[in-house]
Amino acid sequence: MAALRRKFGEDYQVVNTDRAPAFSAPVKKKRQRFVEKNGRCNVQHGNLGGETSRYLSDLFTTLVDLKWRWNLLIFILTYTVAWLVMASMWWVIAYIRGDLSHGHDPSHTPCVANVHNFPSAFLFFIETEATIGYGYRYITERCPEGIILFLFQSLLGSIVDAFLIGCMFIKMSQPKKRAETLMFSQDAVISRRDGRLCLMFRVGNLRNSHMVSAQIRCKLIKSRQTPEGEFLPLDQCELDVGFGTGADQLFLVSPLTICHEINPKSPFFDLSQRSLMNEQFEIVVILEGIVETTGMTCQARTSYTEDEVLWGHRFLPVMSLEEGFFRVDYSQFHSTFEVPTPPYSVKEHEEKASLPSPLATPHGERVFSGDSPEAPDGRLPSKLQHMSSSGKDDLQRKVLRLASQPAERASSTGDLPLRLQRLASGPGQGDAEGRLHLQALKVGFQPMTQSTGDLHQRSLATAPGGRAEDNLPPKLRRMNADR
Repeated sequence: MAALRRKFGEDYQVVNTDRAPAFSAPVKKKRQRFVEKNGRCNVQHGNLGGETSRYLSDLFTTLVDLKWRWNLLIFILTYTVAWLVMASMWWVIAYIRGDLSHGHDPSHTPCVANVHNFPSAFLFFIETEATIGYGYRYITERCPEGIILFLFQSLLGSIVDAFLIGCMFIKMSQPKKRAETLMFSQDAVISRRDGRLCLMFRVGNLRNSHMVSAQIRCKLIKSRQTPEGEFLPLDQCELDVGFGTGADQLFLVSPLTICHEINPKSPFFDLSQRSLMNEQFEIVVILEGIVETTGMTCQARTSYTEDEVLWGHRFLPVMSLEEGFFRVDYSQFHSTFEVPTPPYSVKEHEEKASLPSPLATPHGERVFSGDSPEAPDGRLPSKLQHMSSSGKDDLQRKVLRLASQPAERASSTGDLPLRLQRLASGPGQGDAEGRLHLQALKVGFQPMTQSTGDLHQRSLATAPGGRAEDNLPPKLRRMNADR
């Protein structure tokens, strides 16, 4: 692990991969894939009925789609049958004209010279079809049926050659073999990139020739049930790999890591490390491009099941800078290493972030000046929030009016949440209304229950000199006298 950190830097923090996993994965039975790792679609069509005739209507494509062994068999049988049929027709003409019985009669003019049996008729056909022209066998001018058969043979041979040779050429030049040099990583990974949880996999091109206009797409294959109760087997859903930003257009010169950001629009929005072990889905990756050397469109496919998605992993870098060029180490193409990744889903993370945290406010008292406009009204009690909206002067009058209410309301915690301090002492109740000022709001975690006696003691402490009863409103002085 230390060697990896020295090689790739401190940014690649390797987690101990020998420790036990956070969740024990249940033993899952290997299920059928929709698309194999080599890109072959695992689908067979059955019970076509009378629809099989549609294959004969497009015979050329049908032959191209056949496997090589069937193509070679059809190629050999077609030429063999055509040669035998045409050689038989030349033999029949020679037999009808009596050339076989008068083969060595110098006074008899045959249709085809030196054709005495079926092998000689077959050799004449091969020499004519292949335009060899040895000069020993030839058509004479006294055989009009032979001339007509010769024209038919030339036309039929050209058609058969064009069809079969063209079919073999198209099959040999198919870009499917070009897809063999396009690589996909064996596994996909889920980890953080740029502060966001992403699903990532890697693609690479083994050839030096480029893929022109290379584009990649991803499909999520997963069965689901609609709210109306309809079951959709193998429902296909598009995965965004940068369609809006152009990141799906690849310059595939070196291996690239394709990234799908897991956000509220992603089907993996509620996927967590624990739920991944119980999911059943398949991610189909389709890479398309134009082969630079042939100009033909090539498509490479692969798929990843839920067992091939590694949570909390990242791909090892394969690019290194050499003297004068960049080197790609394909021995590390499929290698991953573990990185710290939260085990919960993006949905759970956003729900936790949206909840108000009780630890957001420090345990100490926070002081907001009543005169400061920056004091947030959301931190004040409900009554003071309403009072603060009417202005500073109106706030002072309402606080004094609140203090002059009956004793049972004045002694409650909800009605007297503030600590009022007297700025200067003076006689009379009218002067007190002008001198009382909302000095500070102290919000903390200390007990807020206050009694009239507590207010009396604090008033005595804040106004030195004179009588303590003079510092209280008339109603509070009467309540203190009763006590």
